[in-house]
Amino acid sequence: MATGQKLMRAIRVFEFGGPEVLKLQSDVAVPIPKDHQVLIRVQACGVNPVDTYIRSGTHNIKPPLPYTPGFDVAGIIEAVGESVSAFKKGDRVFTTRTISGGYAEYALAADHTVYTLPEKLDFKQGAAIGIPYFTAYRALLHSAHVKPGESVLVHGASGGVGIAACQIARAYGLTVLGTASTEEGQKIVLQNGAHKVFNHKEANYIDKIKKSVGDKGVDVIIEMLANVNLSNDLNLLSHGGRVIVVGSRGTIEINPRDTMTKESSIKGVTLFSSTREEFQQFAAALQAGMEIGWLKPVIGPQYLLEKATQAHENIIHSSGAIGKMILLLK
Repeated sequence: MATGQKLMRAIRVFEFGGPEVLKLQSDVAVPIPKDHQVLIRVQACGVNPVDTYIRSGTHNIKPPLPYTPGFDVAGIIEAVGESVSAFKKGDRVFTTRTISGGYAEYALAADHTVYTLPEKLDFKQGAAIGIPYFTAYRALLHSAHVKPGESVLVHGASGGVGIAACQIARAYGLTVLGTASTEEGQKIVLQNGAHKVFNHKEANYIDKIKKSVGDKGVDVIIEMLANVNLSNDLNLLSHGGRVIVVGSRGTIEINPRDTMTKESSIKGVTLFSSTREEFQQFAAALQAGMEIGWLKPVIGPQYLLEKATQAHENIIHSSGAIGKMILLLK
């Protein structure tokens, strides 16, 4: 290690495994930005389910060990590398990806994955934009090709991606239905763009949705837990309807015939299949949402950096998600 190199606290993963492999270290070297890179002093970092899949070694993204998790940070530009013209020291920013990992006091990011954070949003909200909003936008506009006037059911609407999907769908002129399992979650879903909300813990909630939408069915379903809901989803769809699978934690048996009569489709979505140009398009639409005011992240559970293990435990095992889970670095 170079003499006089600045050190920071960061979570490090030395082996793939359960939440216990997240290790807090206080002697990690602060990275130095190279060409087209910026160094961000992290104020908050989003915790996403994908972080846990990567940590466990079960995701197709397998970073070389050791590594620091975390994609979505919000903070202040500390330094910029060569050829960076869009940002300067002191700028408030958020990211959709990092190079060095976001569960740390400082994070390195490529300049094309960094965006200006408007003053009207705080750093916690900034850390809740990246994966949730860009995924929801990709699912609705790029994968489902939604049109104004169509109906969308956000299946699991009270978490980070769900709330983002409700806000975006409402802004784009869709009829928005959401599900949530708690009274508080249902209230938040209604406050963030849904016209109607249903409790997916109720035995007859599918019947209630069918009654609400009538014979036509639902045009688009944004599905957060396909291994539980996909078979029901196919029965709820309209002719030509589409299920967009954003999340799944296992297998499920479906009857393919359910797709035939309605000529419906099931499509998976993953944010990191997006090209750089697509990220720029999504960012332009979402930054307009920030300016106009319909993009307003709802913050859920908050943890200090040293509680990252607990955060990873809870994001998978706690039911009834409400808002976006974040780590605080301040």
